[in-house]
Amino acid sequence: MVFLPWIALGAFGFVLIVQLYFYLRYFRLLAFHKTSTDQHLREHPVSVIICARDEADEIEANLLGVLAQSYRSTHEIVIVNDNSQDDTKYLLDGLYKDFKQLHIVELKQEAVHIPGKKFPLSVGIKSAKHELLLLTDADCIPTSEHWIKKMQNGFSEGIEIVLGYGGYKKAKGILNKIIRFDTFHTALQYLSFALAGQPYMGVGRNLAYKKQLFFKQKGFASHHHLPGGDDDLFINGCANGLNTAVVVDKDAFTLSTPAKNWSTWVAQKERHNATGKFYKLKDRVVLGIYMVTHILFYPALVCAFYFLPMTWVLPALLLKLLVQGVVFYKAMHKLDEKDLFPYYILWDLWMILYYTYFMSSLWKKPKTQWS
Repeated sequence: MVFLPWIALGAFGFVLIVQLYFYLRYFRLLAFHKTSTDQHLREHPVSVIICARDEADEIEANLLGVLAQSYRSTHEIVIVNDNSQDDTKYLLDGLYKDFKQLHIVELKQEAVHIPGKKFPLSVGIKSAKHELLLLTDADCIPTSEHWIKKMQNGFSEGIEIVLGYGGYKKAKGILNKIIRFDTFHTALQYLSFALAGQPYMGVGRNLAYKKQLFFKQKGFASHHHLPGGDDDLFINGCANGLNTAVVVDKDAFTLSTPAKNWSTWVAQKERHNATGKFYKLKDRVVLGIYMVTHILFYPALVCAFYFLPMTWVLPALLLKLLVQGVVFYKAMHKLDEKDLFPYYILWDLWMILYYTYFMSSLWKKPKTQWS
């Protein structure tokens, strides 16, 4: 029993130091990132790629935000209508009359042994006329008319990938806040790691890369059998510290329609999380360390309070909450999620339940539908 205080000290000290390391080494980079104020933007030709399947309502609500972009250079909006059975075709035909930059690709057959949206997305990319590809979803709308301009400006010399932020529309209710915090927390990780020169994923709601890179990687060939991964696994396979840039500008975000009920959201998260086990080993190890120490921090804190002097434990806890609070505050303002900040300690506790529940996604067989 004489060793228990030392064990408690070692366990608490270890998880505290690791968590502080992630916040000070990585997450502060997004929190204190300075958005470029360069007003002399070079506008490159861009192909925006959107895949849609039975999403006529979403297209009607969101596509005008993409079509009405203030972008003087050559650009096109490629919509891949993937075997839709609703009014998507008629809606797109009607929009084409007013927006000639709309390029409609009709798919009338399913791809055998290629689940998810990788086949329609590949068709859209192959149909694109321009080298710079900007990807989003049918249920997404840009936050401003300068979305294309801001995102393509990330392509400086040597850059082949530009990562953006795809948030969710604000609504009433705890589920909406949970979805938006989960999205923020994910972005805090992948954008911060990219800023540190260690990119490991991106999200298809707001992502840009070069067409040449897609073909150099042979598209999605390495994971074509999986329903997910058209965004994160693709980026995980080809991103590095030299070819990847980040655009964090409120005019360059997209907003998606969040799930309306818990079961839909849980199914989405399980499907998306299932691709994590296919990341590069070094990325899985680093993210795993962050996840495990996050889960263990509060159990270790309870043990520390029981076995160690309060004068040791309380300052350490306050230091962690202070560092975390400053990073969350700055990063949430940066990503326009500032209404979530007052609950940041509760979100920290929530993530323990989140990680514990969704850990099973690492070994569950992924479902075949796409969204």
